[in-house]
Amino acid sequence: MTDQSDHPERTVPTLADVAQRAGVSTATVSRCLNAPAQVVEGTRKRVLAAVNELGYSPNFGARALAAKRTNTVGAVIPTMDNAIFARGLQAFQEELGRSGITLLVASSAYRPDLEAEQIRALVARGADALLLIGHDRDPGVYRFLEARGVPVLITWAFDVSAEKPSIGFDNRRAMSALAAEVIAQGHSRLAAITAQQAHNDRARERVNGLRDAMRKAGLRAESLHLIETTYSVEHGAKAMARLMAITPRPTAVICGNDVLAVGALQEAQTMGLKVPGDVSVTGFDDIELARVVTPQLTTVHVPHRQMGREAARHLVQMIGGTPFSQSVELKTEVQMRGTLGPPPEG
Repeated sequence: MTDQSDHPERTVPTLADVAQRAGVSTATVSRCLNAPAQVVEGTRKRVLAAVNELGYSPNFGARALAAKRTNTVGAVIPTMDNAIFARGLQAFQEELGRSGITLLVASSAYRPDLEAEQIRALVARGADALLLIGHDRDPGVYRFLEARGVPVLITWAFDVSAEKPSIGFDNRRAMSALAAEVIAQGHSRLAAITAQQAHNDRARERVNGLRDAMRKAGLRAESLHLIETTYSVEHGAKAMARLMAITPRPTAVICGNDVLAVGALQEAQTMGLKVPGDVSVTGFDDIELARVVTPQLTTVHVPHRQMGREAARHLVQMIGGTPFSQSVELKTEVQMRGTLGPPPEG
C-alpha cells in the first residue's frame, strides 16, 4: 500500500501567495493583472515573476460574477486570409491589454449570417463590448446588442448618419482622391476590381468614390468596367486577365484593396504587359505587400494602427459607462508609387 503522505495534496496558489512572494499588497497584484499600465515597471516585473514561479491563474469566472464584467472584448472581422485587418487589430489588442482586457476574434468570411452567429456567440460568452467592421448588417443584430446592453463600435468605415458610432475613414472620399490622381495622368478607359458590394459598405463606397471622380472629370461613370470577386491575389489575377481581354483595353485598373492589386499586377506582368507603360494598377490600404512588389504599388494609405488604438480606447470608456456618440474620422492619404503613370499613346 502506498503511503498517502508521499503524495501531499496540491494546493492552488492564491492572490495572497503571489503578493507575499512579490512583497506587495494583494491590491497591487490585482492592479498589475487587471490594469498593468497603472503599475510601475519594476513592481510589475516582480509580480509577474511571482505569478510565473507559483503558476498562479486568476479565477476569471469568480471575478466576472463579482464585477458583472469579463474583461473581454469581441471583434468580428471579415477575413483572416490576408493582412488587410492584421495591423489595426494588433494595435487594438495592444491597447486593450493596457487596460487588462482580453480580445476574442472571430472571422465571418464576408457572410452576414455567419457574422450574426458569431456576434451572438461572443455575447453569450460574456464579451463586454464588440468591435465590428463596417455598418452594413441586419438591424436585428443591433437590436439584439442594445437589448443586452453590449456597447458596439464600428471601424474601417466612417458615416455620421449611421446608427452606431464609428472610428474610421471615409471610403468614398479616399477612393475618389485616388481616382482623381489616375484621371489626372490622362486615363479615361478605366476598370475596377472589387469585392462583392452587397453587404459590404466599404467596397460599395469605394466604387461610388471612383464613379464620383469620373463624373467630376467629365467621364461617363457607366463606362467603368467593373468585376466583383473574392479578395485574394489569385482572384485579382483572374479578374485582370478578363479585363485585359476587353477591346479597347482599359489603361488603368483600380482595385478595391492591395491584395487584388498585387494579383492584377502579377497577371499583367505574366502577360508581358509593362506596368505602368501599358497599363496602370492601383490598390487600397497600403499594407506591407504594396511596398514589396516591383514596381511598388500606388495605393491609399489607411491609418490602421491609429484606428485600432483609438477604437480600443473608446471601447474601454464605453464599457466603463462613458457614452460615445460622436464618430471620429481619420485621414487617409494617396501614396503615389511606381504602378501609376500616363496611358500608352494611341
